[in-house]
Amino acid sequence: MKLKSMPSLRNKKRYVTFRVHSERPILYSSMRGAVTNSILNWMGEEGFSSANIRIIKNLWDAKVRTGWLTCPPSALDDVKMSLALIHQIGDDRVIFHVLRVSGTIKSGKKKISLGKR
Repeated sequence: MKLKSMPSLRNKKRYVTFRVHSERPILYSSMRGAVTNSILNWMGEEGFSSANIRIIKNLWDAKVRTGWLTCPPSALDDVKMSLALIHQIGDDRVIFHVLRVSGTIKSGKKKISLGKR
């Protein structure tokens, strides 16, 4: 049985939704490598490990090229900046566009679907 920590002791999370603009489809593994390398270059190894940034594999949509990652509110500006610095994945030129930042996945999906109308 897994013990849960009290809500006051848990680390806060923000979910960052981003879209990758490119001419060809992008694989999850290459996108993940580019995001990880960019965050490592911008924040350094210590900042990357203390920020506890996670890219959510189940929410990567290869057709629309949208993805989600989690980070603490303190690292949010650094994550946005490191995403903006990515201009190339492999031989493809890309643009990363941060769509929305939310506190939960459910509210993030709701806000994105409302924005498509």
